[in-house]
Amino acid sequence: MEKKKRQIQMPHTYIIIFLVILFAAVLTMFIPLGRYETKEITYMQNGEEKTRTVLDPDSFAYVLDENGNKITKVAPLFGTEDFGGQGILNYVFEGMTVGDKYGTAVGIIAFILVVGGAFGVVLRTGAIESGIMRVIALTNGKEILLIPILVVLFSLGGAVFGMGEEAIPFVMILVPMFIAMGYDAVVGIMCSYVSTQIGFGSSWQNPFGLAVAQGIAGVPVMSGAWFRIPLWIFFTGLTIVFTMRYAMKIKKNPKLSVAYESDEAYRNEFSQKGREELPFTLGHKLVILTVAACMVWTIWGVVTQGYYIPEIASQFFVMGLVAGIIGVVFHLNDMRVNDIAKSFDRGAADLLGAAMCVGMAQGIIIILGGTSATDGTVLNTILHSISEGMQGFPPVISAWLMYVFQSVFNFFVVSGSGQAALTMPVMAPLADLVGVERQVAVLAFQLGDAFTNFIVPTSGCLLGALAAAKLEWGQWAKFQIKFQGVLVAFASIAVVLAVMIGLS
Repeated sequence: MEKKKRQIQMPHTYIIIFLVILFAAVLTMFIPLGRYETKEITYMQNGEEKTRTVLDPDSFAYVLDENGNKITKVAPLFGTEDFGGQGILNYVFEGMTVGDKYGTAVGIIAFILVVGGAFGVVLRTGAIESGIMRVIALTNGKEILLIPILVVLFSLGGAVFGMGEEAIPFVMILVPMFIAMGYDAVVGIMCSYVSTQIGFGSSWQNPFGLAVAQGIAGVPVMSGAWFRIPLWIFFTGLTIVFTMRYAMKIKKNPKLSVAYESDEAYRNEFSQKGREELPFTLGHKLVILTVAACMVWTIWGVVTQGYYIPEIASQFFVMGLVAGIIGVVFHLNDMRVNDIAKSFDRGAADLLGAAMCVGMAQGIIIILGGTSATDGTVLNTILHSISEGMQGFPPVISAWLMYVFQSVFNFFVVSGSGQAALTMPVMAPLADLVGVERQVAVLAFQLGDAFTNFIVPTSGCLLGALAAAKLEWGQWAKFQIKFQGVLVAFASIAVVLAVMIGLS
């Protein structure tokens, strides 16, 4: 029996990404390079005129040689001058060095490591464990009620201001709390990161995904709220029901959890210390207050000041520093000054695997030539070919195929605004050709983009959340595939319904 279990064990995330890299390299052998021209578009958002450079859907052309033949560029083992300096075996380093501090690989990697380090300091004080036991005592057997409250709050965060990366620190708090309550790490992730993406996908005002897509599609920004608000209520409610049913099942039999083995360390830690042996002192309260203040500060910064990855990372670093000073002053867990540095190091190390995966996943895009519309890439040709193949179907089928396409495309381009900039200039005019409202094309993008963010192994946010929960992607996928099936079914119904009622 044990031998059979090992044979069907899910491969490590590194292995999955490497296999996808090889598949992408095979595609470069057969798919010719294509490129688009770009154009400037303007749209209004919150009374301000926004400008964005997008591809021109009518400008696609294959890259040709001097004889007029289509060109293919086979990905080399190592970078060559012809292939932009990136090759199959360069993908780890090249992927990790893509972008800047505002996103893509470099920014997200730095963010994950800084947040991990900061929470390493907070966890070293013991305040989180003491606070968790306090919450359990206060809930007095009604812990299950925390699930709907948290799901609604995090879903609102995703819907209102596009919460995503900001959920990772919360995972580090909620996962041990739910495990101590008799649940598992999956419940903690569902109540935090997954909920943000549920809100992101059914949002009526998300500035990073919905607003960008609507602006590019040429429909009024933030329009269609009358359809999306009930959609948000439905999908948020669906998440609550699914999570609570799962949580109750795990409470009865913890061994049914896909995270049973990885949660063992948490369970042992709480059982060894015992609830009565964890005092909740003034120092612990000040650390918890520091964490809460940081969360409020972050939300304020994102909503009112437009803070993004660099600013949020700095905010959490300040939180870790202040928590460390409090820990030393109050001698929490016998902390000394050097323990601040050591615990920061350990916290960052805990999330190092997730940071590596972010870079590796970027390697897939590198092999396909990158996301530039004006460069000759395999990705541009794939985008053009799929859009051409969607024509000739009834409107309902075409709209559903748009949803499927956006779901699959999210594997390659996880960024919501990035995917909108690449796909919506093609999908919007395609919607006109097949008799679908552009608002429906935006809805297909929205649902396809967000609802796959908690299953694709190329999502940096997902991998960061899983690393914070000490959960492998393979373990998570065993659970998540069921919820994914439910979401695909209802998202498909939502797109079909939008076509039938003429959502515009």
